[in-house]
Amino acid sequence: MTHALSIARLTLADFRNHAALDLELDARPVCLFGPNGAGKTNILEALTMLAPGRGLRSASLTDVTRAGNEFRPQPWAVSARVIQDGEETTLGAGAERTPEGGVKRLARRNGQPATASELAEAARMTWLTPAMDRLWSGAAGDRRKFFDRLTLARASQHGQSAAAYERAMRERQRLLSERVYDDAWLGGLEREMSAHGAAIAAARVETLQRLQDAIDARPDGAFPKAILSLEGLLEARFERGAKSADVEEDFAELLRDVRGRDAGAGRALDGPHRSDLLARHAAKDMPADQCSTGEQKALLLGVTLAQARALADDPGAGASLLLIDEAAAHLDSVRRAALFEELLANPGQAWLTGTDESLFEAFGGRAQHFEVREGQVYAA
Repeated sequence: MTHALSIARLTLADFRNHAALDLELDARPVCLFGPNGAGKTNILEALTMLAPGRGLRSASLTDVTRAGNEFRPQPWAVSARVIQDGEETTLGAGAERTPEGGVKRLARRNGQPATASELAEAARMTWLTPAMDRLWSGAAGDRRKFFDRLTLARASQHGQSAAAYERAMRERQRLLSERVYDDAWLGGLEREMSAHGAAIAAARVETLQRLQDAIDARPDGAFPKAILSLEGLLEARFERGAKSADVEEDFAELLRDVRGRDAGAGRALDGPHRSDLLARHAAKDMPADQCSTGEQKALLLGVTLAQARALADDPGAGASLLLIDEAAAHLDSVRRAALFEELLANPGQAWLTGTDESLFEAFGGRAQHFEVREGQVYAA
């Protein structure tokens, strides 16, 4: 089969335990197998460095440089040749020292400097790791981060709104902590928070609506359907049909009214940075956090597969890469085979890792198999 989005070539230099890697690929799913610590997840992480943010492990720029390299002879670099709807794009990311002794991130698209949003538009991606298997019963911040990645894959400007909101919020809190109650200064920051906060909430609500439609349209099968909802002050306003200007104005007024409370708390207690994503197992009418570990992972996979379909059907988005670390964990053979069939039907290429090649036997020759050993990769 053909895919609308795939990686045709991936190269790494001094990334984690990979001194050098050069993989030539076709559009079939990519299965990476080998013992723990061999470098499988590092390859997935390298791909996510081409997306906005800090990648699959939320690592700093210096954390991912190869052990022993000490960032001197050659900073790390990742490059990918991406094929999307027959068009080729080359993406690159890396880090280098600044003259002042710091470190800065580099991003390239077809050899030219690129913004994070431009990279996101060229290679949308979603990833799952074993740490996310119990996402529904974990911390709200993890669910919020997960859902913001889903939103970013659909709306590339979402990351810019989130970054601007965080900057304004930190500066407002600094002033409040120092008891600097300058109304003009604080008011300006609160207007920034309200404008960007409303944009964040609106993008989340639209993403949720599209995602829930895609979930509802899925046939019943190995991956149960989830009923999703957003719990958040601004999101609730948009869901009730409020206009963006009204949401912004009311949020700015609220922030002005609670300055004393936030000063005492040491943080802003209201806003999209406090929102949560909730889920229910539709067939069982049960909160997701009360389901078994296997059911929680199956729900998460169902949401992720529906997200891929929602993006593919969205004229403003397109196909997305799916990266699943330890894809077989908590999945029996039936669900594993069902997952592979869905990945084959997805218009974006899948990348999966596992400890043994036999875990991917249901793919047969419909996938590419690579063995990873001590930072080296061999075609199987």
